[in-house]
Amino acid sequence: MTDLGPSLTGGCNCGAVRYAITGAPMAVAACHCTSCRKQSGAAFSVNLIVRASTMSVEGELASYLDPDTESGAPIDRQFCAACGSPIRSIPTAAIKVIAVKAGGLDDPAPFAPQMHIWTRSALPWVTIPEGLPRLEKGPQA
Repeated sequence: MTDLGPSLTGGCNCGAVRYAITGAPMAVAACHCTSCRKQSGAAFSVNLIVRASTMSVEGELASYLDPDTESGAPIDRQFCAACGSPIRSIPTAAIKVIAVKAGGLDDPAPFAPQMHIWTRSALPWVTIPEGLPRLEKGPQA
């Protein structure tokens, strides 16, 4: 990996994919949409929202073009080709900003969600902390 200066690092479960992100994320969001739930295998997915140009990846990524979006523009859901760990989601309608799965970070502890999105499809037993922004759908551009 090229030296990118101070960065966040992470990777997949088997170590075949490694990545670095320069700079701080623009936001950290918990997404409750059905597709993110299925991709994460959990009640919601915690994502770092970053500029695509700040992320470098080593290793083989596979992808699934997820057509289940409100805009009709698919989301390119990328994961490790060897172990299947989710790495990032790239909206094909706006590829300059991507969602990186927080669980893949080497140190995810500092990245608690700052907002919850797609709450209209949140599971009824999920408790969203008081005071955090809640959007029924995704952020509007």
